[in-house]
Amino acid sequence: MGNPKAFLEIHRQEAGYRPIHDRIHDFGEVEQTLNTRERKLQASRCMDCGVPFCHWACPLGNKAPEWNDALYKGYWEQAYRLLTSTNPFPEFTGRICPALCEKACVLNRFNHEPTTNREDECAIMEAAFREGYIQPRVPERNGKTVAVIGAGPAGLAAANALNQMGYMVAVFEKNEAAGGLLRYGIPNFKLNKAVIDRRITLLEQEGIEFHYGEAVACDEAFSSQFDAVVIATGSPTARDLKVPGRELNGVHLALELLSQQNRVLAGIEFSKDELVSAKGKDVLVIGGGDTGSDCIGTAHRQGCKSVTQIEIMPKPVEGPEDPQNPWPNWPRTLKTTSSHEEGCTRRWNINTLEFLGENGKLTGVRVQEIDWKPNPDGGRPLMVEKGKPEIIKAELVLLAMGFLKPEHPQYPEHVFVCGDAKSGASLVVRAMASGIETARKVDAFLAAQS
Repeated sequence: MGNPKAFLEIHRQEAGYRPIHDRIHDFGEVEQTLNTRERKLQASRCMDCGVPFCHWACPLGNKAPEWNDALYKGYWEQAYRLLTSTNPFPEFTGRICPALCEKACVLNRFNHEPTTNREDECAIMEAAFREGYIQPRVPERNGKTVAVIGAGPAGLAAANALNQMGYMVAVFEKNEAAGGLLRYGIPNFKLNKAVIDRRITLLEQEGIEFHYGEAVACDEAFSSQFDAVVIATGSPTARDLKVPGRELNGVHLALELLSQQNRVLAGIEFSKDELVSAKGKDVLVIGGGDTGSDCIGTAHRQGCKSVTQIEIMPKPVEGPEDPQNPWPNWPRTLKTTSSHEEGCTRRWNINTLEFLGENGKLTGVRVQEIDWKPNPDGGRPLMVEKGKPEIIKAELVLLAMGFLKPEHPQYPEHVFVCGDAKSGASLVVRAMASGIETARKVDAFLAAQS
């Protein structure tokens, strides 16, 4: 703790976003960066708590007090070493993690100005790449092979850990490039795909083999070729909305828009009939989470006419504290993202009844305002109608209601499942933690076979 009074004298300062009038015209990252001096001052605010709740809250167990102290003192390489001792890809989490550690920060409890851990770790990693601290590390091989199915955050974390343990690792990815949801779900304005490419190049230099365009099945014929197999295929099945009119042209799952837009930016061409575009349209996003927010930002950049977002659940509590989930737990409070700031009508307690259209094309959505009342038998609250149904004009509907938890058959003992494929859809940081944990289980299993 280099400056014991910093948290009293220096306020939290976020880098902030590029101006709205500038950023909505491109897909460049919206978040800005602080200069070196300001970044060190922000790191100095960390109090090195006796009980570091940030460490407790982080699925990876990041040592924020240690690397914040090193950053404050200007020891950038030491900060990088401390950060990557627990986090294999801080350049990802430093951009898109919701920062569970910051909500658990003692300063968040004290004055709602937690240490800027997420931005600090991103700054550390960019300095590490820029200064050449990051170099390929090719380990001594142990003669055993592991296949990883899926190149999303869980698969990449597992592959990286196993590779550094000495295993020959082959990653099989059904898409044309690695990254999973990082590449095909998260918009470029939150995570520039060059950041992923830079990491994949490093992993290849360290000896990991990537096989793209291969949707392999983990059957006996495949799994018998390897000493162990890790399944990290995520939770690819989106939750659909089976109401009348679902077949109309203009109703799409959120990832149909998001993944296609990212592919377009990567140079892949689509026919006019294939394109999912919000240009000139009134857009309705159904689902109030991060995926819905990403749809809003993408719709603006495509030139939409308007965006409305509806959510079937009640509006979250406003303000920094959640009485139902108090510190140091994650507060389920109202979240306003950079995409929301760009313009969006947000509504809660809205149930979708029917998609309306003419000549096979979507023209609107019939919805019903609702309330939730306690269930006298316990369990899930009961939905009750409120007022009369109404019609929301829309030429494009994006369904962003989450993903279904995958089901798996019984696999042989040398096959392991991790990440969203195991738990269902969750955070990138949790997927990475699961990948690392699974790599350790694989290592223990194969060590016992020797």
